[in-house]
Amino acid sequence: MPRFNFEKDLKHQTQAVESTVAVFNGLDIRNVVGSDSQYINPIISKEYKYVWNIRDIQRRNGIQETAKEGSNIIDIMMETGTGKTYTYTKTIFELNRLYGIFKFVIVVPTLAIKAGTISFLTSESTIEHFKEQYGKTINLHVVESQKNNKNKKITFPSAVISFVEAGNFEKNHIQVMIINAGMINSDTMNKSYDKTLLDKYSNPFDAIASVRPFLIIDEPHRFSQANKTWENIQRIKPQFIIRYGATFKETENLVYRLTAVDAFNQNLVKGVIGHITEFDNGKNAIVRFFDSDGKEASFEFVENGIRRTFKLAKKESLEKIHPAMTNLFIEKLNKSEVVLSNGLELKKGDKINPYSYAETLQEIMIKKTIRKHFELEKQLLTREVKIKPLTLFFIDNIDEYRNEDGYIRKTVEQCIKIEAEALLEKETNAFYKRYLEKTLQNISKTHGGYFSKDNIEKDEEIEQEINEILYDKQAILDLDNPRRFIFSKWTLREGWDNPNVFQICKLRSSGSEISKLQEVGRGLRLPVNEYGNRVKNEQFYLNYFVDFTENDFVDKLVSEINEKSGAFSSETIPEKLDESMVKEICEVYNIEEERLLEELDANNVITRTNKFKENGFEYIKRKFPLIFDGVSPSKVRKETEKNRKIRVRTEKYSYLKELWEKINQKVVLEYKIKNEKDFKNIFVEFLKEHAGNMIHEGVVNKEIKINVENNYATADEEITIKESELVKISVMRYDEFLNHLSRALNANIKTLHEAFVEANIDINQYLNVSTVRTLKHKFDNYLLKNAITKFAIEYHKVTSEVHPTKLTDREGNVRGEINASDIGVLYSEEKVADNYLFEELFYDSELEKENIKLNVKEVVVFTKIPKNSIKIPVSGGKSYSPDFAYVLNFEDGRKKLYFIVETKNADIDSLRDEEIQKIKHAEKFFDDTVKIKFVTQYSNQKIADLINKVYNEDPLC
Repeated sequence: MPRFNFEKDLKHQTQAVESTVAVFNGLDIRNVVGSDSQYINPIISKEYKYVWNIRDIQRRNGIQETAKEGSNIIDIMMETGTGKTYTYTKTIFELNRLYGIFKFVIVVPTLAIKAGTISFLTSESTIEHFKEQYGKTINLHVVESQKNNKNKKITFPSAVISFVEAGNFEKNHIQVMIINAGMINSDTMNKSYDKTLLDKYSNPFDAIASVRPFLIIDEPHRFSQANKTWENIQRIKPQFIIRYGATFKETENLVYRLTAVDAFNQNLVKGVIGHITEFDNGKNAIVRFFDSDGKEASFEFVENGIRRTFKLAKKESLEKIHPAMTNLFIEKLNKSEVVLSNGLELKKGDKINPYSYAETLQEIMIKKTIRKHFELEKQLLTREVKIKPLTLFFIDNIDEYRNEDGYIRKTVEQCIKIEAEALLEKETNAFYKRYLEKTLQNISKTHGGYFSKDNIEKDEEIEQEINEILYDKQAILDLDNPRRFIFSKWTLREGWDNPNVFQICKLRSSGSEISKLQEVGRGLRLPVNEYGNRVKNEQFYLNYFVDFTENDFVDKLVSEINEKSGAFSSETIPEKLDESMVKEICEVYNIEEERLLEELDANNVITRTNKFKENGFEYIKRKFPLIFDGVSPSKVRKETEKNRKIRVRTEKYSYLKELWEKINQKVVLEYKIKNEKDFKNIFVEFLKEHAGNMIHEGVVNKEIKINVENNYATADEEITIKESELVKISVMRYDEFLNHLSRALNANIKTLHEAFVEANIDINQYLNVSTVRTLKHKFDNYLLKNAITKFAIEYHKVTSEVHPTKLTDREGNVRGEINASDIGVLYSEEKVADNYLFEELFYDSELEKENIKLNVKEVVVFTKIPKNSIKIPVSGGKSYSPDFAYVLNFEDGRKKLYFIVETKNADIDSLRDEEIQKIKHAEKFFDDTVKIKFVTQYSNQKIADLINKVYNEDPLC
């Protein structure tokens, strides 16, 4: 079983601890005298040097100097996943070592956070880690509620007694009491007892106050200073209140700040990839079953922001809700469930799409998440030093998971079985093969859940699940333990995390109030390996799955990261160069502060008091752009990329004009199929080849990666994946089905019927709209794969009109600038080649970047072809877009060579068959129509070598 091994000197945690204890440096500290002195903390005075210390720390940490005289509050801001609990625990030990403070009270907002904190403080790893450094351990006093028993008298809280009566003669121990907000406000803490403590105190608050504790607050945004909890906290009369959180409603004496941007920039947390599951063709309407009285079922229909409510009785058609749901009706219904005529069971809250109603979104998302988990697991568990990944599901219907025949439980176990069996067939790694075998021996052991109602129902297996999930992180990460899927109902939102959560699938809404950073926070920590060591020298990502109803999830997360981190704005002109800006420039540009200020003074940028002179701020923006929003060396912010422009070197377009107009000619693709009989033979071959392997491609999954660089968050790499299995359902007549398929394929109905008969395909099991889409998609792919080899194709020009294009207006004149996002999502300040058409370096891969920077003497002009500006028709209704266009000159200056390049940032062996077929179509297109040399550049090839080869081999093209 792995044991967590904490690192002693992580820079961000060390800086937070040092900043906190430095507040008390040089202050007057005195020990209390008298008979009770052994129970009481040393008293630290808040003299003038206290405020001076805070201001000095704020100045050194680049925080605006806002020391509040007379306040006993000290704030430390640390982003989720960066180790707040560890940091304040180490601060406790340091305050004890330096100043003799030995009594601390930790206040947490919820029972879940309380459980997590107790688990951390009492774990063997934590105890040994701090004992090794300080030679001491923490005595933990946990204030618990007392059971209301009529026969048992409620007594003075035992944890308060043990905490107050612990004396400083216990040299090897530090006394820490932990209490949650609910207990602070409870009768247990607020009443007066007959039996007093130390013969003095009848009320728990008075007793705690007598020892003059230091108080630590976790999650301060949950403790408003206007509410009852804060009022009761003051009754403890803490000497100082040290607050640790990622979110503050208002800071007070802030001495350390580690923002979300800092956390991502310094690789202290995982990155985030958002997976948005939606239906294809942009048809993201939903029909949600939300209530039933047993006689009528209530549905909500949402499309394009418009919401409508419908009530349907048994046998009524769902066509009443949406016309696409023809021949689909309610077969059965009760107060909690609806069964549709296609066999689909809907529980309250389940959503289906009227355009593709064979599966619920929940089922699709479960399949995707589990498939992605196994892909990730195979990578991480076949490494030399293994990392066990976990996946966390947030669900709405507990019974559908806990019940043996529950829909969620059955779906999950079926998906696990399918994925594990598929991997096991091909697995050669001995360890992972055994792990998969153990998985299949008892699939129920691979998952577990925690829900608040579990505390009421006693079940031995469930108790073991809860113990592993809530308290024993080491047990759940044990490589002998097959459990890796965790289910909850947002109970684990705060106060719980596990460093090896690599995926979160959100099958239910968390409500509108919770922040997106809080949502992903359960999985942001960097993972630990099989030996319990944190793995920090790699880029890890948290996969976060939501449905299309949260299509703006990534945008909201990006926005929150930037807003919370207070990134500098280049639009607002500040009055002076403040400490935070100086700190940022020095860190980003690796320059010493003294040298920076000398440079600014020499260039007449600032006054002696650091106020900006005329145009001083413009100088900062121009000289140090990386500290401002919207400017990144590698990424362009998603929400602004449409507005970002790239300038065209218009004087170079004349050399490119002829080539540009040739490749922008409008053409159509013609299949050289002789007659209807030949088409039938082709379709029969297709059906035979795909019999028993029909895959419904009805779902789109968008993956959007969140990156933070140079003080700004960006969304990047949006990928579309289509995958979902076809369900055997017949909801239309055979003649209707043939009619739909005929229109989709533009084929004769009689020919299609004869093909099904000849191919011996029992299509009657699949008579639904989804099958029509599936067959069309599969047949399109079949045409793409076989167009070059099994039948001929030709390209024909259909119009002489070319303009407008991405580069030209309607009159054919070159544009002065175009959208930068049409050229690339990545950005570099490096210099582009002299003969490149654009002035700046935007690109999509490292291979493209190198091409754009390279000067080749034979090249007159070259350009990155704007995205979607040239679409070569490809068999199966697809299209293909090349990347670069080159114009080469021969030595006599009269002959030109036109050269089109498709860059593949991979080697040829790793390309999918579809990509290879598209390349063959492109070769055919350029050979048939415009007589331009076309080549594909792979990752191991240099553009200069390809140009040289073409130039020498075929000078006349």
